[in-house]
Amino acid sequence: MTLFDAADVVRSSHQPLREVVAAQMRRLILEGTLAPGERLIEDRLAEQLGVSRNPVREAIRILEAEGFLDVTARRGSSVAARTAKHASDLFDVRLALEPLGARLAAGSPAIAEIARMRAILADVDQNQEDHSADELSDLHSELHILVFTMCRNDYLTSIAAPMVKRGQWLLRQAAPLRDAASWQDHHAIIDAIEAGNAELAETVARQHVLQVRTQLLATFA
Repeated sequence: MTLFDAADVVRSSHQPLREVVAAQMRRLILEGTLAPGERLIEDRLAEQLGVSRNPVREAIRILEAEGFLDVTARRGSSVAARTAKHASDLFDVRLALEPLGARLAAGSPAIAEIARMRAILADVDQNQEDHSADELSDLHSELHILVFTMCRNDYLTSIAAPMVKRGQWLLRQAAPLRDAASWQDHHAIIDAIEAGNAELAETVARQHVLQVRTQLLATFA
């Protein structure tokens, strides 16, 4: 998506403007249009997105909290660098939260969320080559957010959602989302949650995070 494509989305959306601008800036970061280390010029972004500076500033605060941006007093805001430490730190948190999310979800599996998760996997299984890298990344993130949604725990979801979005950036750049095998763990996680087997769901989710962590950190070697 180009910056001018993003401006079209901003103009046509009915969401709060700060959320729309944040979503479009996040997309530009995910796809590399805004590169790691690149300094953000508020006036320029506001003009390109067809908005005033206020929603851009608000979006910057959102993306800073999610880990997409670094903000310093002297340099202002810039796209966060992709480093081995960032990846390792993120996966330390994922290793704590994702198994917990799977365990809690198995305690109250929800038909709607499980159906959507299975639909995503069926779509990827059948149409993987037809999806762009951005689409695959979005679907992968949606799977993980759906697990946390099933927990019905607002505190956990508020912590986990930014983590998943931040992970999306790293996975978009490094993980083999076009490798069918990288999606297989999700089938096992869904099966365990649907069966109400909390212990198995937690174990499979932990194994999944560890496997992805190993793959991701190997790209920094």
